[in-house]
Amino acid sequence: MAIPGNLLSPTTEMVDPNISGWTTKSNCLPAKGAGGRNGDGCLLVRSLAAGEAQVRTVSSYSITAGVTYQAFADASGATVPERIGIRWLTAAGTEVSITWSLVTMAAAAAWHRISVAGTAPVGAAKAQVVLSMMTPAAAGVVSYFENVYLGLPVRTTGNLFGFGTESTELDASGWTPEVNATISRQVPVVSWAVDWYYAGGHTLAVTAGAAGNAAVGSVDRPAVTPGAEYLCYAYLQPPTMASACWIELRFFDSNGNQVQATRAALAAPGTGFYRQLLSAVAPAGAASCGFAAGVDGAAAGQVLRLETVVVRSLTPLVTGTVLPYASSSFEQGIGGWTVTAGAATLARTTPWGAAAYAGNYSLAATSATATTSTIRSPLAPVTEGVNWRARIIVRQGAGSWTSVRVRTHWYDSGGGDLGTSTGLAYALPAGSWYQLTSDAVAPAGTAQAAVEVVAAAGATASVLWVDAVALWQVLPLSSVTAVPADGYIQLTLRELPDGYLYSVYRITPDGLRALVRGPSGLIDQHPVTSDAMILEDHEAPLGVQVYYRIELYSSPGVIASTRSTDPVLLTLADINTAWIKDPGNPQRNCLVLVQTAPDWERPIEQAVHVVRGRRNKVVLAGRRQGLEGDLAVWTRSDAERAALHLLLDSGNTLLWQAAPGMGVDDMYVAVANVSEDRVTRLAQEQWRAWTLPLTEQDMPVTTGVNGAAGRTWQDVVAEFATCADLLPVYATSEDLLLDRRTG
Repeated sequence: MAIPGNLLSPTTEMVDPNISGWTTKSNCLPAKGAGGRNGDGCLLVRSLAAGEAQVRTVSSYSITAGVTYQAFADASGATVPERIGIRWLTAAGTEVSITWSLVTMAAAAAWHRISVAGTAPVGAAKAQVVLSMMTPAAAGVVSYFENVYLGLPVRTTGNLFGFGTESTELDASGWTPEVNATISRQVPVVSWAVDWYYAGGHTLAVTAGAAGNAAVGSVDRPAVTPGAEYLCYAYLQPPTMASACWIELRFFDSNGNQVQATRAALAAPGTGFYRQLLSAVAPAGAASCGFAAGVDGAAAGQVLRLETVVVRSLTPLVTGTVLPYASSSFEQGIGGWTVTAGAATLARTTPWGAAAYAGNYSLAATSATATTSTIRSPLAPVTEGVNWRARIIVRQGAGSWTSVRVRTHWYDSGGGDLGTSTGLAYALPAGSWYQLTSDAVAPAGTAQAAVEVVAAAGATASVLWVDAVALWQVLPLSSVTAVPADGYIQLTLRELPDGYLYSVYRITPDGLRALVRGPSGLIDQHPVTSDAMILEDHEAPLGVQVYYRIELYSSPGVIASTRSTDPVLLTLADINTAWIKDPGNPQRNCLVLVQTAPDWERPIEQAVHVVRGRRNKVVLAGRRQGLEGDLAVWTRSDAERAALHLLLDSGNTLLWQAAPGMGVDDMYVAVANVSEDRVTRLAQEQWRAWTLPLTEQDMPVTTGVNGAAGRTWQDVVAEFATCADLLPVYATSEDLLLDRRTG
């Protein structure tokens, strides 16, 4: 599979179907090997003599001096360890320098990740990837490489920390020792998933200086918003399975004083890398945050390793849930849940990964006797008079449970008890996770609510695992809104099931249906990426009432359910105007004033033959082609003129939409040579008369809607210190939106 953003070709990246992207740099003979992970092929590198052996990419790739780049690969070598480098070249191909990674800590036959990052030095215009076997003792030593990347740093979208602090691929300057610790970088042998590009290579090594507690903290203090909920995580590799390792999210006021710290301990099942999650709400007065990690009771010289440190705004388990993440996913404890009746006791499951539906832990409710117990979540704010849905996802951990009831407990603003909803009781079979829900309308005076679970144990020592708890206001599963000012219909989809596929159709009054366009093209059995999604249909017809049909698939081709929206009408305020749209770049869409509609022609290819002695010619014709004609429009301001230029610059297939009743249907068109004329001789006149030669086209099928792909201004702030730093990187504001960088 092609790695997103890779400057290398698929053949060079995957070493399939050949090794044409690679050549010897020193002391080796490259060949094609088998048994790779990103395709079957891999790069087999055999040493020719004792000493370091290196291969490099055949091609060199254009880069920009002063910009940070990353390279990584998967490696396998049972005899000697490896390293990876970025070789910087001048425009003429002369080597400037090589930025090397540290050497892998051990040789290993298992596939493992090696990685390096560095800033292109002054004078560099091109770069190559260099792969190295470190000092084989003789000829004939073999290592394997594949899944190679060169490009901009791969960082977690939304991370408040920059790439350097997240990954330590550049250096360890984003971290500082706090207690009994020294820090360094190491490259342990770790096997990551072939398509997981956020981890691998350098890790932050925290070494205890003496027996006792050891801790490090981040140097970065990114800004936060009081009252907002944040999620942080890091991959931890404990020194031993029994080590008491932890992470901590800290909040600071504007003077740098710590005002809150929330900690989560890792219950490690071994000595591998495990992702520990932690959430917290920024308190009043919080201005920035920091991250810390450590190990309690360490022996002198023990090492805790950190990888992929992330702090970001929290995405809730269910859109609109009022329960905090800590009380829903139980990643740092029992989340404030209590036992209000019965013999049950509560604890976070252990160890890491033993029982979880969301994250790595769940709430374990243990009943020593075969009796009924009631457990309750913390209170959360709700609104009276509207319908609320409580959800839990549960599984039998041990024993049996004859009944599990889900209900909502209502309270006023002062904590006064307003009673409980009836809820729904479910039988709970063994062997799998089950989603249990119940709906209820909050009574008058309600300001707070809690989720309650009433569980009847059917045997002694029964354990119930509870996870992914949510409480949210029930809104329509699908809703539509016309946005005539921008010429599109907004479609909102809610409560989409995780792991399903979905298709979205637009249906017109004549019964014809057409697939709606999404980020990856027409939405036809695409994976559900969130439980709530907002789509913009910029190709909806004008002046025609339409509705949308949503089909949900549990697996490819297997429809699980369908939904339909209410009808919606998209109008055009002025019938003398028309939309010209770029289906893949709706930010470029233009509303123009029509001067003259086209006089259409439909060309046809014909060969005319004169037959001697015959009156009529013989004409051999192909299929008559689509419409062609000139559309004359006006732009009325410099801004409209610039916008139309931007729309036409790409040469993409466009969509022309006129008001109903104007004698033309919506049409996909290609625009040929364009003329732009002044309407008067007055220099200050902003009006322009345009002639757009149109040729009818088929609807583009694979074109997806470009967008920010989850990027926000926080991602820009994490990477760039000032607005001036953006100028050499992005040519236009659209390039900034789509993260299209120069070089």
